[in-house]
Amino acid sequence: MDLNFTPDEQAFRAEIRAWVAANLPQEISHKVHNALRLTKADLQGWARILGKKGWHGFAWPKQFGGPGWNSTQRHLFEEECALAGAPRIVPFGPVMVAPVIMAFGTPEQQQRFLPGIMSGEVWWSQGYSEPGSGSDLASVKTRAVRQGDKYIVNGQKTWTTLGQYGDWIFCLVRTSTEGKPQTGISFLLIDMKSPGVTVRPIVLLDGEPEVNEVFFDNVEVPADQLIGEENKGWSYAKYLLAHERTGIADVNRSKRELERLKRIAKAEGVYDDPRLRDQIALLEVDIVALEMMVLRVLAAEKSGKQPLEIAGLLKIRGSEIQQRYAELMMLAAGSFAIPFIHDAMEAGWQGDHVGAAYCAPLAGSYFNMRKTTIYGGSNEVQRNIIAQSLLGV
Repeated sequence: MDLNFTPDEQAFRAEIRAWVAANLPQEISHKVHNALRLTKADLQGWARILGKKGWHGFAWPKQFGGPGWNSTQRHLFEEECALAGAPRIVPFGPVMVAPVIMAFGTPEQQQRFLPGIMSGEVWWSQGYSEPGSGSDLASVKTRAVRQGDKYIVNGQKTWTTLGQYGDWIFCLVRTSTEGKPQTGISFLLIDMKSPGVTVRPIVLLDGEPEVNEVFFDNVEVPADQLIGEENKGWSYAKYLLAHERTGIADVNRSKRELERLKRIAKAEGVYDDPRLRDQIALLEVDIVALEMMVLRVLAAEKSGKQPLEIAGLLKIRGSEIQQRYAELMMLAAGSFAIPFIHDAMEAGWQGDHVGAAYCAPLAGSYFNMRKTTIYGGSNEVQRNIIAQSLLGV
C-alpha cells in the first residue's frame, strides 16, 4: 500500500496552498492560529469566498456544482486550509445535509437547497439531540404529524451548535410510534424563521453561546420538505453520521494545534521540561498514527479497493487527541490559561506579554473539548459498535 503522494497530487497541493494564501483574510488566519473568537461574519465570510470558487462544497461531485475531487484531493484541500489558519468549514450544510439531499432528495429539493449551501449564503443547523436523546438518537420524541400537505411539528432539540445563526435546520422527527423506535423517524427540513420556532442560547463556561435549545411549537412545515420517505429517516441519519464522524477525526487541525502547543511551551519556558516533552512526543506519535490511518483509507479508495470502514475508529482517536492537546496547552501555559474576558482581550488589555498573547482562551478551549468524545456518537457507543463488527455479537 503506497501512502506517498504522487507528483500530480503534490502539484495539486501547491495549487491549493497558493490559492488559500492569496484569498484567506489575514485577520481571520490570525484569529484561528491564536484560537481567538470567530464571529459569524468570519465564518460566513470564508464560506462565501470558498463558494465563489466552487469549493465550499469541496466534497461534492461535479453534477451538483462541486469540483469533483477524489478523496486524496479533498484531504489535501482540508490539510492546506487548516495549516494556513482557515476556519474549519461549518459542516452542517455542505458536509452533512447536502450529501443527504443529493442521495435521497428530489430533483426539486436539490435545485432549491444546494445552491444556497454551496454559495455559503444559507446557514444550516442540525436538529438531532434532544433532552434525554443524545447518543441514543432512536429515542427522539419531537413529533411531526401529517395534516394534508403539511406537518405540524412540536418538541425540542438541544445542543444545537451555532443554532443562533441558523436559517434552516434539518431535523429527525417522530412520525410513527409503531414498531421499533428506528422505524418511526423521518428527516425533515425546517425554515427557522417559521412561526413557532424559538432558539434559546446555552451559555457555556467560556461565556460563549455556542450551543442552543430549539423549540418547536405547532410549527407548520410543508410536506415537500420531507427528505425521502416518511419513517425512513433513520437510514438517512446513519448516512449523514458517517460523514460527521470522519470529520470529527480532524487530523489536519490536530497537526496545526500541535505546532501551537510547541509555541506555547517555548514561549512559557517549559519546552525543555523532560516530562512535558515526553507528553508532546507521545501526542505527536499518535497524530502521525491517526494520519496514517486516514491515508490508508485514501490509498484503498485510490486503488479501487473496498474503503476501510473505520469511521468509528477515526472518531475515537481524533476526539481523544483533541482533548489531549487542549490539556497539554493548559499545562504549558500555567496561570496564563485562566479564562479571559473576551471583550477586554480583543481590546488588547493583556499588552505585549507573550504568555497572554499565546495563551488566551485556553481554559475555554479545554472545557469545550470535553464534548468531543460525546457528540457524533459517544466513544463508548462507538467502541461497542466496533466490537460488534469485529466479533459478530
